[in-house]
Amino acid sequence: MTAYNLDTPILKIGKNQIEWTIRNSVEGLQIFGGIGSGKTSGSGRFFALKYLSLGYGGLVLTVKHDEKDEWIKYCKIANRENDLIIVEPNGKHFFNFLDYESKQDGNGKSYTDNILQVLKTVIRASEEQSQGKSDDSFWENALDMLITNSIDLCLLAYNKVTVTDLYNIVCSAPNRSSETNVTDDNSAFQVTFEKARNNIRTKIKVWQSSIPLEERAKMTEEEMKKIIYENIPEARTMIFVDEFFMKTYPHLSEKTRSIVDFSFTGFLFRLLKDPVYSLFCNKPSTFTPDDCLNGKIIIINLPVKIYHKVGRDIQIMFKYIWQRAMEKRNIKENGRPVFLWADEAQNFIHEYDPEYQATARSSRIATVYISQNLPNYYANMGGAKAEFKVKSFLGTLATKIFHANADIETNKYASELIGEDYKEDWNEATNTTEGKVSISRTVSLKLLKLVRPEAFNVLLTGGNKHDKKVTGYIHVQGLIIQDGYGHHRIRFNQEYEP
Repeated sequence: MTAYNLDTPILKIGKNQIEWTIRNSVEGLQIFGGIGSGKTSGSGRFFALKYLSLGYGGLVLTVKHDEKDEWIKYCKIANRENDLIIVEPNGKHFFNFLDYESKQDGNGKSYTDNILQVLKTVIRASEEQSQGKSDDSFWENALDMLITNSIDLCLLAYNKVTVTDLYNIVCSAPNRSSETNVTDDNSAFQVTFEKARNNIRTKIKVWQSSIPLEERAKMTEEEMKKIIYENIPEARTMIFVDEFFMKTYPHLSEKTRSIVDFSFTGFLFRLLKDPVYSLFCNKPSTFTPDDCLNGKIIIINLPVKIYHKVGRDIQIMFKYIWQRAMEKRNIKENGRPVFLWADEAQNFIHEYDPEYQATARSSRIATVYISQNLPNYYANMGGAKAEFKVKSFLGTLATKIFHANADIETNKYASELIGEDYKEDWNEATNTTEGKVSISRTVSLKLLKLVRPEAFNVLLTGGNKHDKKVTGYIHVQGLIIQDGYGHHRIRFNQEYEP
């Protein structure tokens, strides 16, 4: 395995040529810039080619239709074409996320827990973006219980979980109008429920047959139940499933149940439609997130601008699975840096991003998020205290680059981040006394912004007008770049090749 030196330079900044290294890259990078500012073609292109030339593996999420073609060009320039895995309709690559998650049992988590976290993360992200939903612990707990019990019922009945089974179970589950809380005998729920119950009964009979008759005769009914639950955990799980679907769920308030039902079944329905069903639910996997640890670059070519909500949801789902896989790897066995790349990154934010980013450095994950402005994040990371959530998350990305921008709030944020310092403020006064003129000068220290907000309006935006040059301000946490400051005005070439 190739050894990677975290102090390998990627970029040199300022007249003193201060090195920005692989170590800095895995501390996270946020790039801001208005439309046409050159954020993608300037700094974005530069870092993409640098990461590729240094052997990073990575995941690329897409919003615009031409992003796949751009990354193919990058990989050609860096001689990494053979490392590309492009996931797209009518392509040759597939990833069965349920099958993959069934094999992930790290940290003592069960299959049910793995699937619950994946589905819940995507559904919550979707709710926050579309509705700006406030934090509602009751709604969240109800959704958790529905997902958990649906997965458990699938496992008890079929020893596996499929999107189709989950969808059919929830759609036909007992409701308040069912007089006996039992649905039609031929419904998907009832068929699955009876199969699960029969499987448990069979296991209990097999287990009981292994106990001598005289020992069984001495046990009370309660003692028998206790020992059954201790030896057959599926029997205990079945009790919880029965309690939820036959008593708790049918008696939820109509409003709560409708929200929970539509949140879960709406997401599952999108998974059941092609191309998503074929790419992520139905066929055997031709790759896994772990391939990035061997240098593969996975591009999910389901652009949000074309596939809209389902394109966004499936990319958030794969992103979350990928993040967890990267965090599990053993750095001592495989120290290759990997990148997570998202242009128009506000589309792919989910609630676990701050938690993930807080440990990304130790997992050698170089996050690169590109967005136009702060309000984009506010709008897509909704719920209570959206501004604080966004600012907290951005605080976990140690390097920020600010290109030309007309957004007042983003420019103000950039200016305040770069900071202030005391500067000499000279004042001159002219006095006339008895026909004589005297001039006096005084000096005082005044606290001034190092870069004023309006300075970001006039940065170079590339193209022929600016000789393919793009400028911006870079700010790096913990790095003294010049004159004791952590920022510097920097220039990128849109035609850069390593």
